[in-house]
Amino acid sequence: MGKVYVFDHPLIQHKLTYIRNKETGTKEFRELIDEVASLMAFEITRDLPLKDVEVETPVGIARSKMIAGKKLGLVPILRAGLGMVDGILKLIPAAKVGHVGLYRDPETLKPVEYYVKLPKDIEERELIVIDPMLATGGSAVEAIHALKKRGANHIKLMCLVAAPEGVEAVQKAHSDVDIYLAAMDDKLNDKGYIIPGLGDAGDRLFGTK
Repeated sequence: MGKVYVFDHPLIQHKLTYIRNKETGTKEFRELIDEVASLMAFEITRDLPLKDVEVETPVGIARSKMIAGKKLGLVPILRAGLGMVDGILKLIPAAKVGHVGLYRDPETLKPVEYYVKLPKDIEERELIVIDPMLATGGSAVEAIHALKKRGANHIKLMCLVAAPEGVEAVQKAHSDVDIYLAAMDDKLNDKGYIIPGLGDAGDRLFGTK
C-alpha cells in the first residue's frame, strides 16, 4: 500500500492558512500556491538518490554530491494543477512537464480523459502528478491510470488538501503510489467538496466562477 505523507513544516502550514482564507484574493492566492508548491517540492524530493562527484572550486577540488538516478517529470491535472507547476520548476528546472486533462461526464459523474501530452521518455522518469485538491479521488485515479497505460511505472501524487475518501480511493486503485499532502481534512460534503477545504482551487487561481 502506498504511503501518505502530510507535511507539517511551519512555513507550509502558515501559508496554507492564508490559502484557505476566503478573503484571500486571486493574485495573493496564486502567489501562495506557488510558494507552497516550492516548499512541498523540497520535501517530496528528500529521498532522491545522490552520486559522488568532484568539482574544481577557485581554491581546490571538492568532493561533492549531485542528484543521480531517474529523471523527473511533472504532470499537472488540468486546470488547477497548473497553479503548482512553476513553484516546483523553480527548484527542479530540468524536470519535463506533461499534462492530463479530464472532464466529468454529466450522466455517470466519472472523469473522462480528453487530453494527454507527456514527455516521450515517460517510462524512464519519476513522475509527480499534481492537483491542489484530492476530493473524491476520481480525477487522480484516472490521471494515474492514463500515465500507467502509456508506460509510466514510478508515480507520486502531490496535493495541497485531501479528504480521507479521496486518499482511500487512490490507495485502492493504485496501491503503488505514494501521496504527499499539505493537509488531510475532515470529509467531503454532499456536493463532493472537501470540508473545510479551500473552495474551488481552479476558480480561485484563475478568477473564474
